[in-house]
Amino acid sequence: MLVGMRAVLLLWMTLLALPAAAQTDYQPPADLEPIHRPFDQLLDSYVRDGIVYYRALKIDRAKLDRYVASLAAADAASGDKPRQIAFWINAYNALSLQTAVSHYPVSMNQVPGAFDRTKHTVAGRAVTLDQIENTILAAFNDPRIYLVLGRSAMGSGRLRSEAFSGARLETQLAQSAEQFATQPQYIKIDELGGTLSVSPILSWRSKPFIDTYAGKSLDLPGRTPIELAIVGLIKPYLLPAEREFLEKNSWKLVYLDFDWKLNDRAGIRH
Repeated sequence: MLVGMRAVLLLWMTLLALPAAAQTDYQPPADLEPIHRPFDQLLDSYVRDGIVYYRALKIDRAKLDRYVASLAAADAASGDKPRQIAFWINAYNALSLQTAVSHYPVSMNQVPGAFDRTKHTVAGRAVTLDQIENTILAAFNDPRIYLVLGRSAMGSGRLRSEAFSGARLETQLAQSAEQFATQPQYIKIDELGGTLSVSPILSWRSKPFIDTYAGKSLDLPGRTPIELAIVGLIKPYLLPAEREFLEKNSWKLVYLDFDWKLNDRAGIRH
């Protein structure tokens, strides 16, 4: 009897912890592809500021499983390029969430083969998360994609509380790139310490960032291509003092350690 009461109490406390929006009627965006609406509803309900209510999502995981199952026979090649990109980003993020929920509360880097060996059926293909990232999404040649892949980790780019949509892809990617460039857990300028510290995501995928952003950098003689690319990425969002610091060209580039802690609401303390 006590065990049953504890279970009911835990469920009640979990529901109370959900954001208010999760307990109201959901209205999908009119321009969102129908296949992604169930995923959009899950993200709207269980993700806030990139942090996931995993306990509640685990209780409601049947919806996530049904969405992932719907991707198996989907036609990912239909539609224009933005729709294809949105499809594969959503697939990656949903599969990552499903893996995290299945092994909760274990962090993703502690799940054997989570990225490089576990196969998932998507659009009629058996693919790993690494194959989606390194082969399928890489072919679209947009480095901002790497900033929106939720690896179910605190060090990943911030998971959005909405699914990606072909119609709004450019706006969504631009917003996510700005969030990445202005948040200290990804980019940190330390004028006193003389360092520019950045997420290792930028080093993992250096070539597409160099191709896209190196030519948009400040005038910094002697800097490496990746250093120029990083400055090119963050330049639109620099404060005047930060820009002046970088233009002095005496700073050192430092890569932050990737934070593999689960991006779990239960692990956040206020």
